[in-house]
Amino acid sequence: MEPAAHSGSDSVQVTQWVEEARVGSGAAIGQVLEFCRHYLLGVANSELGQDLQAKGGASDLVQETFLEAQRDFAQFRGTTHVEVLAWLRRILLNNLNNFHRRYAESEKRRLSRELSIDEEGPHAAAGRSLAADISSPSSFAVANERSAALDRALDRLPADYREVIVLRHEQALSFAEVGMQMNRTAEAARKLWTRAILCLRQELEGQIADGS
Repeated sequence: MEPAAHSGSDSVQVTQWVEEARVGSGAAIGQVLEFCRHYLLGVANSELGQDLQAKGGASDLVQETFLEAQRDFAQFRGTTHVEVLAWLRRILLNNLNNFHRRYAESEKRRLSRELSIDEEGPHAAAGRSLAADISSPSSFAVANERSAALDRALDRLPADYREVIVLRHEQALSFAEVGMQMNRTAEAARKLWTRAILCLRQELEGQIADGS
């Protein structure tokens, strides 16, 4: 998203605020940030996507960016409004990347927990044991190893199993929405997801048994 055009008077005003901020004016920093708020909200909304907007509002990410900018303003070396926008955009995109990473990891943890539920039968006990193993530091030393194990297991699944898991967990769609995406009824989507979870659990069990 490109910065919106501003008048020459706006640019002069921002430059003046930046100069005042450099000598310690908190009010000037606040004016600089408010000047950039609309642009940053547009960037955040375009980068978040509909599936994640409900998980973390764009305004929250912009506010987080403002707090970091206030803390680190002494490191800013620019003077113009374009340089201010570019600097704040970099901070915002870093916060967005961190948010995406946290959300992806939380979804993987939720998926790991769900491997032991929604499927009663001969595999249920193994599933509960596996879920405990996945969350146990003695099974996987660090979160990256757990994530890698899950990624390997997902890669081995049939394409429709991978798709239903991605739609359900990464995009957080309901079964009705998953069914629409996959040209199935909501109930058929739920049953496919159940089979996919069982298959994924078996793949993970195989990794644990193989010591991989």
